[in-house]
Amino acid sequence: MSDEDDIVLSELDDDELVQQMHDDLYDGLKEEIEEGVNILLERGWQPYEILTKALVAGMTIVGHDFRDGILFVPEVLLAAGAMKGGMAILKPLLVETGAPRMGKMVIGTVKGDIHDIGKNLVAMMMEGAGFEVVDLGINNAVEKYLDALETEQPDILGMSALLTTTMPYMKVVIDTMVEKGIRDDYIVLVGGAPLNEEFSKAIGADAYCRDAAVAVETAKAQVARKHNQVGA
Repeated sequence: MSDEDDIVLSELDDDELVQQMHDDLYDGLKEEIEEGVNILLERGWQPYEILTKALVAGMTIVGHDFRDGILFVPEVLLAAGAMKGGMAILKPLLVETGAPRMGKMVIGTVKGDIHDIGKNLVAMMMEGAGFEVVDLGINNAVEKYLDALETEQPDILGMSALLTTTMPYMKVVIDTMVEKGIRDDYIVLVGGAPLNEEFSKAIGADAYCRDAAVAVETAKAQVARKHNQVGA
């Protein structure tokens, strides 16, 4: 490890520093990520450039290795924590500079269900991909989802369930959206261990995401498709 300890981030050139930040993200080193973000800001990098080239690009590598079974949940949570450290510095600056957003997502675990590791992972990975995420937490009744949709005006609603008994509640939420005539205004993504593609189709969701990496890829594709339709 002694070689590692000798790396002085401020002595690296921009390209080397960005590469090192990808490695530090992968290893979940929050303080190093915060330091790297601050160095790049001092060097005149735009906040959006740091977000995409250093943080999002780094989390994309983490996402791929998670999907391929090389990394596991604890490592991804550490990486996401390091990402959050960097994001905390960039967020206010991104707001000031009016940086383009990938899109916005409201996410929450459904009523009767208090599981949140999978949901938290999706929320963190979505933030890592440049989405704005509003996390409603666990045990959400249909009213809570609808209020959040009205208040936040997101592109995406994400619902999670880890129990076979709470899965059907997703249909309650989607049916209510249909009744109110707002179902088509949002992309609805669902996930959780007991779910599958068939279930997601049966309840009228846009897609089933088997894990956080898939959720990010699906969200990007769906948002791009939605923007194209609006533009057409």
